[in-house]
Amino acid sequence: MVQTPSRHRGSEFQAVNSVQPAKRETILLGNSLSLPNTKLFGTDGIRGKVGELLNAPLALQVGFWAGQVLRQNTPNQGPVILGQDSRNSSDMLAMALSAGLTAAGLEVWNLGLCPTPCVAYLASVSDSVGGVMISASHNPPEDNGIKFFGSNGSKLSQQLQEQIEAGIREAKVQVASLGWGHHYHRSELVNDYASSLCNSLQEMNLQGMRIVLDLAWGAAAGLAPAVFAQMGADVICLHDSPDGSRINVNCGSTHLDILQAAVLEHNADLGFAFDGDADRVLGVDNQGRAIDGDYILYLWGRQLRDSEQLPSNLIISTVMANLGFERAWEELGGKLTRTNVGDQYVHAEMQRTGAMLGGEQSGHILCPHYGVSGDGLLTALHVASLVRQSGESLAQLVSGSFQTYPQLLRNIRVDDREKRLKWQECEAMQRAIERATTAMGEQGRVLVRASGTEPLMRVMVEAASAELAHFWTENLVLAVQQHIAI
Repeated sequence: MVQTPSRHRGSEFQAVNSVQPAKRETILLGNSLSLPNTKLFGTDGIRGKVGELLNAPLALQVGFWAGQVLRQNTPNQGPVILGQDSRNSSDMLAMALSAGLTAAGLEVWNLGLCPTPCVAYLASVSDSVGGVMISASHNPPEDNGIKFFGSNGSKLSQQLQEQIEAGIREAKVQVASLGWGHHYHRSELVNDYASSLCNSLQEMNLQGMRIVLDLAWGAAAGLAPAVFAQMGADVICLHDSPDGSRINVNCGSTHLDILQAAVLEHNADLGFAFDGDADRVLGVDNQGRAIDGDYILYLWGRQLRDSEQLPSNLIISTVMANLGFERAWEELGGKLTRTNVGDQYVHAEMQRTGAMLGGEQSGHILCPHYGVSGDGLLTALHVASLVRQSGESLAQLVSGSFQTYPQLLRNIRVDDREKRLKWQECEAMQRAIERATTAMGEQGRVLVRASGTEPLMRVMVEAASAELAHFWTENLVLAVQQHIAI
């Protein structure tokens, strides 16, 4: 049960907005920020290197204008749920955001260290006006980010993000004073989220399973081991304390080698690697093989289909999904719909179609049967439960599913934000992509895109043979280096 602070005790799931009386005068908000010409909000909120794009003055204004937009677009009267990962800069950004939100007249419930899906869950059950998470997910320690959720726990729509950004970019704006909100530390509410994870398995448990968890020095460091142990698993932990200097460094969902070795060393049933804010997860089977989001979607989708919980046998994924996965799912009578990369696009298509399972190869998985957002801990618990119920090992389940097509993904650093985000205007780059696409024909496909969360261009080539994929990957990487990264 989510309750209001003691001075504002009310009915279940109801929060009282603790603000000073509204005033008739206006406050004058100036803007002396140095902002990029490109959009502030990317595919997963505002993200960048702290001290450059992200700093306290920007966070203050983001908080203030987000407060205005959230207040105007929900009938709820409750708080803003605020959480953060373990990065050294997260405290600074959280305090600046809270100052902006309270200046906008909103009450802030600060959870402290917690996974991103914890913020989304609590926002959806506490009569909130929304939630905000301070995290750069899988990015390195020097980066950070700000991402917002609506009162239903979903990522804030692009339209509302544009309204926040429009407010920030105004040189001079007069805003009616709404009084001032209060800031409360509510770390105890993280226990409610933990209970929701355990309850999602209903009568199932993980007794007898040995599971290795790589917590990436991040937001799930304290929570995930406790939840898996409560469900009966024998838990072995890696990188399991919050450390803002080492978050995601050679560990977690972007570096599986240590987890793979640990699963084999401890003769574990399986392993899971989370990113810094635990909204994504990748697996390792008992043979030490990496299990990505495509395999998770296939195995969980098959289980939901067999229990008649998957409408139209439909799964939503992205353009990154492997062709082997797509064709194997179609052979089972299923349908796979692809979106642009980004869980917000997957979620939007799920809402449009009524799909009950979707996600990304990178490990963002959404299943509305059990959660309101992409949730690495929730996904890991259900994959482990699926394995236990099957009576087979994860390696056996994977071997009986599908074979992937050779797929190569290369990242090229491009620090110039404007050139990176406008890369499609480069004619030489377009000609290089056209040459590769024409040469491979039906034997392969190409995807080139700018990362929405990091200063990277991503080149992906999938082909019928590893040699073909390698040749055209190197060709396109060279084109990016010559025409975009210079």
